[in-house]
Amino acid sequence: MADQNPQDLYDKFYYATGCGLPYQRDEHWTTFFGRIADELVATINPPSMLDAGCALGLLVEQLRLRGVQAEGVDISEFAITNAPEAVRPFVRVGSVAEPFGRRYDLIICIEVLEHMSREDAERAVANFCAHSDDVIFSSSPLDFKEATHFNVHPIEHWADLFARHSFVRDVDFDASFLTPWTIRFRRSSEPPHRVIRNYERRFWELWKANTDLRELALEQRKELGVATDSLAHLNISYANLEVEHERLRSVLAEHQQSIQAYRREVNSREVVYKRLEEERKLYISRLEADLAQKIAHIGSLKALITRLESGRLLHILRTLERLCSKIPVPPRRKV
Repeated sequence: MADQNPQDLYDKFYYATGCGLPYQRDEHWTTFFGRIADELVATINPPSMLDAGCALGLLVEQLRLRGVQAEGVDISEFAITNAPEAVRPFVRVGSVAEPFGRRYDLIICIEVLEHMSREDAERAVANFCAHSDDVIFSSSPLDFKEATHFNVHPIEHWADLFARHSFVRDVDFDASFLTPWTIRFRRSSEPPHRVIRNYERRFWELWKANTDLRELALEQRKELGVATDSLAHLNISYANLEVEHERLRSVLAEHQQSIQAYRREVNSREVVYKRLEEERKLYISRLEADLAQKIAHIGSLKALITRLESGRLLHILRTLERLCSKIPVPPRRKV
């Protein structure tokens, strides 16, 4: 690390590839730092603040938009040169381990000291404590893969360094809006027993929450086991229902085939019925025509009979019939 020139490490390539997404003034990073600035103003609202390791000064920009007299310092000449024009007067090239020249109501240092040597990081902590009574600090305890992470430590290492300068964790401040391991260190003039009391109070709350969550996890695990058994039974029932469903589908298919056959039979019978109906109508029509003819023939016979009855020949025949009825019949002779 001592042989490395910071300007070679934290150049254009680093900011393009070393921060996950390209580190530049775009919607993603503006929104990210805007949310952090909102949280800082809402929970602390410092009149003045220094971003130690400010990179492009994006957090400085967002804080100044919200009325905070924010400034920034960073070791990278590339970063400061490419800071937004509006904040360039308020950011400068420099080491966070060197005196800042003034005090601030709040100093924030986000993922910076793991990039420094152990000795420089210890000087930086001392520098923070010399220029503010309030420090928000974050340094990854996990990321060993980043090539420029020379000084990765667990959070208790940093807590130890701050404690040497009478800075202790604010156990009531939740700084996880930055990273899960972010801590707010504040200068404490309280006697050790008061500090321990606060730590024990917070430890008890966290221990109780952790214990209850473990008990809840065990209860849910049991419930999950019961639910798993129920699910297995439900799966069996579902499989049986699937079999029954397939059987019913087969029966339905057979019924549909029968219905189709019945429909074809009905359609066939309707054709026959229509044909028979047409034949019936034709037969009735013929009978009606024949009846009409016979009625006409009977009428002509009646007319003929009427003419005969009123004619001369019939009159003579009736006269002869009357005369014959008056002639006595001779008796029969006995043999």
